[in-house]
Amino acid sequence: MLRKALAACALATCLPVSAADLKIELDIPRLEVAEYHRPYVALWIEQDNQHIANLNVWYDLKMKDNEGEKWLKDMRQWWRRSGRSLELPVDGVSGATRAVGTHSLNFNGGSAALQQLKAGDYELLVEAAREVGGREILRIPFSWPPSQKVSAKAQGSSELGAINLTLIP
Repeated sequence: MLRKALAACALATCLPVSAADLKIELDIPRLEVAEYHRPYVALWIEQDNQHIANLNVWYDLKMKDNEGEKWLKDMRQWWRRSGRSLELPVDGVSGATRAVGTHSLNFNGGSAALQQLKAGDYELLVEAAREVGGREILRIPFSWPPSQKVSAKAQGSSELGAINLTLIP
């Protein structure tokens, strides 16, 4: 009996927990520059500086011969942790670059990315790079799964604006 209880407890701590939802609001600021290009943006989750899951990667999908992919390496941190090992485009992850403004992303507990999360502490990373522009990366720590609604923020200073993360049990 004790052996079964210990096995169930060990199994429960190893299985992913995916009952919660994750919502992100990401602001791409208007920049007053002579030559403006939409930024490439990557959003992913890490634990202890190890890549866990990609949420979104926005890049120029319409360039001929998939030339837009060659600029993904400008998002250096994401590229080193995950990008260079991906075969793009990735269904449900890859998307076109976004215009200036606030963009809402919702990931429910059944999404592939969240199903990989075990109980623990994580970071949401958002990295942006722009042709004839700069590069910026923001981190927002969070614990998974949330026991109550939790919100966290980060504020960019150049390529990214405000980023709001909301976790809903």
